[in-house]
Amino acid sequence: MGVDIITANELVVQSDGYLVSDMNGEKVMLSIENGKYYNLGQIGGRVWELMASPVSIQDMVKQLVTEYEIEPESCEQQVRHFLQKLATEGLIQVRKE
Repeated sequence: MGVDIITANELVVQSDGYLVSDMNGEKVMLSIENGKYYNLGQIGGRVWELMASPVSIQDMVKQLVTEYEIEPESCEQQVRHFLQKLATEGLIQVRKE
């Protein structure tokens, strides 16, 4: 089952049903539903925090560029790739704006 590419006019938000904690500055999650364990890493953890409420990829990239030394284009590409993986696992929901 493929996941469509997340478009500019869609918002992403955390899915419910995950226990999240910090381990040495990295976010780790446990799915209550399937018992799977995920390590989001430090920057992935920050992306996760930004999705506490629905947010667009553009707004997320704007925020990350102010916090980390990264070019906007590279940041957007990496964020999109990361979000696709999260969407495939069902960790996030994609909504129309």
